Amino acid sequence: MPESKGSETQVLTRIKRSIGVFSTLKFVISRVGPLLILLILMFFFSVLSSSFLTVSNLLNITRQSAVNIVLAVGMTLVIIGGGIDLSVGSLLGLSACTGATFVMVLGINPLLGILIVLAIGASMGTVNGVVITKGHIPDFIATLGMMSVARGLALLITGGLPVAGLPSQITWWGIGDLYKVPVPLILAILVSLSGWIILSYTKLGRCDYAIGGNKEAARNAGIDVDISKIKIYAIMGFFCAIGGLIETGRIYSANGLMGEGLELEAIAAVVIGGTNLFGGEGGVFGSIIGALIMGVLSNGLHLLNVSAFWHRYMVGLIIIVVVVIDQLRRRKIIAE
Repeated sequence: MPESKGSETQVLTRIKRSIGVFSTLKFVISRVGPLLILLILMFFFSVLSSSFLTVSNLLNITRQSAVNIVLAVGMTLVIIGGGIDLSVGSLLGLSACTGATFVMVLGINPLLGILIVLAIGASMGTVNGVVITKGHIPDFIATLGMMSVARGLALLITGGLPVAGLPSQITWWGIGDLYKVPVPLILAILVSLSGWIILSYTKLGRCDYAIGGNKEAARNAGIDVDISKIKIYAIMGFFCAIGGLIETGRIYSANGLMGEGLELEAIAAVVIGGTNLFGGEGGVFGSIIGALIMGVLSNGLHLLNVSAFWHRYMVGLIIIVVVVIDQLRRRKIIAE
């Protein structure tokens, strides 16, 4: 009998160790999964194209991905709080077009024009937050309406024509270098650090997680849900303006249609990075990796002369697959 009990104890110990190893493996995969996907993609494209791992191409990827990283960081804050922002591409276009028009048509100082760009972005983001919280309108509907409003204003301001001939003080934000480091990459890093600090070390970040986890419980705990959401949407708008500066510099102009489709790119980056689309869970690092995955994918397909239409198809497919897997995982956890 003692030997039998000893055998049972050993078996149970082995089972517990196996479960522990499996749980640890699942945790590691959930944390570093997006990074592994990025590394696999880079290896895949480096094998198929000798131009992929060149310094010039890698710098090109960072320039191309900078706007999406900036928007994805802001979208991470919004989605963690249980919201969604479909207006980010339009806000990017509106803020950039307004600043460019003030500089080129009204002749104001370029530095003041940059401040106008940032102010427009933050203001329109604040409007989003106020409409959602005070009007008791779902985030999806409110930002869908703002997407059309901002796009229409951008087209009206520019008359549907590009605003070109911008001074170097503005284009520098998209094409310039600082000590041989691309300025868009520097801006993306600063925005990423800001988002991480907000989520990790501020009261607003803690409130954001609480609201996304359970809005009513957060309200009962004394959190001012409305003010918190307004602040988050204002930050999102401010990041959209920074993205507008980068994009304006990259294309040497501003036009009313710039930024179209970037809302999908930003949401995809956030979802691929592991943030829960229904709020309360996620982080900035994963969203950055998600944005880089999309940048590498786009760049690699371009080097292989694959149609850009496949990029859109793959982005949509990735979103569906990731959300389905996430939901299945959550249902399994609840069932257990």
